[in-house]
Order: sequence, then C-alpha cells, then structure tokens
Amino acid sequence: MELIPAIDILERQVVRLHKGKYTEATVFSDDPIATSLHWESLGATRLHIIDLDGSSEGSPQNLDLIEKITSQLTIPIQLGGGIRSLESVTQAFQAGADRIIIGTKAIENPAFIEECIALFGNEKIIVAVDCQDGKVAVKGWKELTSTPASVLLKHMEQVGVLRFLVTDIERDGTLKGPNVDLIQQVNTNTKGKILAAGGMHKVADLQMLSSLNIDGAILGKALYSGTIDLTEALMIVN
Repeated sequence: MELIPAIDILERQVVRLHKGKYTEATVFSDDPIATSLHWESLGATRLHIIDLDGSSEGSPQNLDLIEKITSQLTIPIQLGGGIRSLESVTQAFQAGADRIIIGTKAIENPAFIEECIALFGNEKIIVAVDCQDGKVAVKGWKELTSTPASVLLKHMEQVGVLRFLVTDIERDGTLKGPNVDLIQQVNTNTKGKILAAGGMHKVADLQMLSSLNIDGAILGKALYSGTIDLTEALMIVN
C-alpha cells in the first residue's frame, strides 16, 4: 500500500482544513515547494496535491506553483482541485501532474470522464468519491448531492475508471481514524483500485487499511501534526 503525503494549497500556503471547511484552515507552511521536497526526502514515492483555490473557483488557480514543484521533484504527483474541463486537464498534465483527480465533473457529466480516459488513458485519471452520510459531495465539498457513493462507483467503473479516491468528509482533518467500514465496503464492491483518505491518526490505522489490500492511503493532518512519522510508517507498512 502506497503512503501518499497530501499538500493542500490555499492562497499559496500549505494548509489543512477541518472536514473540508475553508473557514477552518490551519496553515502549516508558506512554502509548498519546500514542503514537497521535505516529504520526498523522507521517502515519499508520490505526492497528493490539492489546489483548494481551484476547488473553490471551479478551475485550477495555482498551476504556476504546481509547475515549480514538479520541476524540482523526482517523484510523481497526483493533482486535484477545480479540474472540470478538458482545457484544465491538459493544463494540469502540462504543469507536470502524473495523474489528475476529478470529482465534481464525474457527477455532473460522466461522459467527460469517458473522454478523459479515451484521451489520456485510465492510469492517468482518478475519480474522487467524496462521501458524507453515504452521499457524494461536489464543488469543493460545498454541495451535497443525492447520489449515493455506491451508484457513482458503479457508473464510473462502467466507463472504465481504474482508480478511486474515497474520502469520508466527516473524518477529514479530524485525526479520529479512517472510516474502515466505508473503505472495506467500497473495496469489496468495486474492481477498481482504492485510495483511502480522511481521518488517519496513527500507524495502526495504516496497518488496518493495508490489510484490506487497497492501493494507497492519503496522509494529511497526521503528518503535519506529528501523530504519524512518515519514515517510520513507510518501514512498518511496507
């Protein structure tokens, strides 16, 4: 299971939100480039970068910064946040992203995902399944749809999606532990590869998720607050 440090960028700073709320942002660094290089130096094999300004505005807002980050890293990144058009998909790849994460558009226009897969291949596309009480949230988690997560997963699998990022919004940024039941249920009901996010607190959480044979876990607040040591976690989980 791959352990992937998260770098959430808001107003050019590295922040962590509490349950996705922009009003509850904690700044951890004013240098996203240095933060990226730090996680790489500790053994990260991939970074998970979210353009929170992009999520809020509906189109990527920090591509120049992303390009500076990717030009200095030797490891790949996956990038999300406001990627809702073919133009923004192309721009994200041009900025150096290895994979892109699409959430809102998967709900609004599934054919868009199909088009992206046809153009770039299913290894390059991650669909975000952001859950709250079993339903999918969109537009930077500001809108809750009536679509059950299970329905989105099934539909996306039918159009060829290989990899899903599953987040329990109520756990995100809380350090209360991941929603193991949700991850287990999703992993059982889909053939796709699962990346789990939301609530990671200690290495034991990662060992539990690893036992489910999922593809990866996203580490955010636990790394920044020090409840998980990346080097130690990499040794134990791998």
